Amino acid sequence: MSPSWLSWYAYAHLAALSIPGTLAVLFGQTIPGVLASPFRMAGEYVVLGAVFVFALAWILRARPRTRPTGYEVVVFDVFGSRCRMEGIRTRFRTHDVAWSYMRQYKEAYPLNSFALVSDDPGSARPTIFRYI
Repeated sequence: MSPSWLSWYAYAHLAALSIPGTLAVLFGQTIPGVLASPFRMAGEYVVLGAVFVFALAWILRARPRTRPTGYEVVVFDVFGSRCRMEGIRTRFRTHDVAWSYMRQYKEAYPLNSFALVSDDPGSARPTIFRYI
């Protein structure tokens, strides 16, 4: 064996080992890493945008359009039927005062249930805010 043939064999062997390794690194890590980064960021922006759209739709849907002008305390008996009690105030202008009276009535009449109701002009049915 001559030394020139051995060196040629060594170079061919090194080339056969290093070229596939280089191609594997190039196509397995470098190119996907460069291309995946913008797509990963775009995916994050799509998810973040979907969260904001959902939150905005939820806020716009959950927010009452008109504030009620009056509140009413509705009394229910033990069987759940609507009843009328004499001597208690049922019409109020503010939510806090109506809620305060309703808690006071619940302590005075524990067998009855009370609902804080408002007639919204845009709704066909009364809206129940609280029920105890």
